[in-house]
Order: sequence, then C-alpha cells, then structure tokens
Amino acid sequence: MCSLLLSLPSLWLVLGISAGLHVANKEPVPVSAPVTLFTFDRADEAEWNVVNDGVMGGRSAGFVAVEQGTLRFTGTLVTQGGGFTSVRARRAVDLTGQLGIELRVRGSGRQFEVELDDGERAYGRTVSRRAPFATSAEWTVVRVPFSALRSTIFGRAVNAPFIDVARIRGMGLYMADGQDGPFRLEVDYVRSYGAGRDTARVSQWYARQRTGDTTLRPVSADDVSASPPARSTMCCRTASAF
Repeated sequence: MCSLLLSLPSLWLVLGISAGLHVANKEPVPVSAPVTLFTFDRADEAEWNVVNDGVMGGRSAGFVAVEQGTLRFTGTLVTQGGGFTSVRARRAVDLTGQLGIELRVRGSGRQFEVELDDGERAYGRTVSRRAPFATSAEWTVVRVPFSALRSTIFGRAVNAPFIDVARIRGMGLYMADGQDGPFRLEVDYVRSYGAGRDTARVSQWYARQRTGDTTLRPVSADDVSASPPARSTMCCRTASAF
C-alpha cells in the first residue's frame, strides 16, 4: 500500500507530461487565407458583360473596360422605365471559411451594389444575392459580409436559403441607386476576406444558416484575423434594387 502511494506522484507526473506533449503536438487551427476573384491585371482575365434595363423597357446605359489594372464601369442611369445597369462575369470559386467579399474601389460618390451568384433558383428564376456599398473620389477598401447579401428576384425580396459560399459561380456590379445621371466606378481588385482563427466554426455557421439551424452563434469580430485596412467601409444598408 505504501509503495502504491509513493508511486502516485510519479504516475501523476508521467500523466502530466503526456498531456502536455499532447497539447504541444496538437495541430493549430487553420487560418483561412483570402481568395482572389479578380485582379484586372489582364483584359482577358474574365469576360465582363453589360446588362442594361433595356430588357425592362428602360433607357439606362452602362459600359465596361479593363484598363491599366482596373475595371471601369461607367454610364448613365435613367430611372424612368427601368433604373438599373450592371456588369457581370463568371468565376467559379469555393469561398468556404470566408466571411465576405472585399473590393478596393473609387467612384463618383454614388452607391453601387455587388452581386454574388451561387446558382440558387426560386419560382423558376435565378435568385439575386446583392448588397450596396458607397464610393468616394479616393480609393477605399469596402468589405461586404455574406450575411449582408439580400436575396431578391427582380428587386423583390424572396424567401431563399442562405447563400451557398461553396459554389460561387459568378459576380456582378450594379448601378441602381434611384438617381438619374452619369456614374463612374473603378475597381482595383476583388477578393474574399477570411475567417481568421476559427474557420471551422464560421463554415458551420454558414452551413446552418442555409438549413435554418441557428443553434451556433454568429461570427464575432474576434473571428477576423486582421482589422480592415485604413479608410475601409463596412457594408451594408438594405438594398432596393432590381
């Protein structure tokens, strides 16, 4: 009995060392690196197509060009009859573990919108996932969280599952701020911003949003690995676009 008691401290020491080694050897939680969608370094990086409100009888006109490392979206918005113009491009990408989309932009001071296409359909039509962002004459970094994207069909809100970030297949930029007149938008790059040190939990949260299970608390600011760059703008207000 005495021998057993004397051996207990040694036993606890061995167990403690083993536990410490187990913790030390534990794999670190992966950090989700940003995923680049567009850099605009080459004119043939992607095919950008203009879609005006002429499909609805409107008279707005948009134009797009990729020059000197930036995308330029310009034109004139006419609210009567339609009230929107847009540019869109295909890009198949898996954004699992990311928090949202980051764009470096400058513009004419008007409000634009970014759209992500995950192929979701309802009532026989494609569901639009969009959120607004502001611009200024200076280059600004804008971050649009996936949770800010509004699901609509022709501007009307629809009850659709949360965006499936694992199967993003395209992106668009819209001018539909309800003001007549010329506009200008320049985009330096488009990429995701990551979930930082708790990638797995963020991915689970987005998955549960799609199924209506909200038992996992939403992402907090602590999950972001770095603060937004200087002069950044966090999005978003509710959109009322087409």
